[in-house]
Amino acid sequence: MFAGDLPRATAELMWAGQRPADVRTLGEPSGAPAWKTIPSWYLVGRDDKVLPPAAQRFMARRAGARTFEADTSHVAMIAQPGATAALIKRAAG
Repeated sequence: MFAGDLPRATAELMWAGQRPADVRTLGEPSGAPAWKTIPSWYLVGRDDKVLPPAAQRFMARRAGARTFEADTSHVAMIAQPGATAALIKRAAG
């Protein structure tokens, strides 16, 4: 589910290196959100099985982000590096 569009060996390696989540981090204050003062960009993974694309679009809209979409899983930066790089280039331009 996390990396469904990657080769199995790559997904298994990522799984093996993943640290367990700590639910306490969800309650930690983070300070003022940077997206309120810094332009934001968001790459929606249309095939994401971890965070539904509709939720991603909602969060991006709430942050006022410029949104782009790709047919990719939750790990777009690995599964679709070209789409990720294109988004970064647009943001830097």
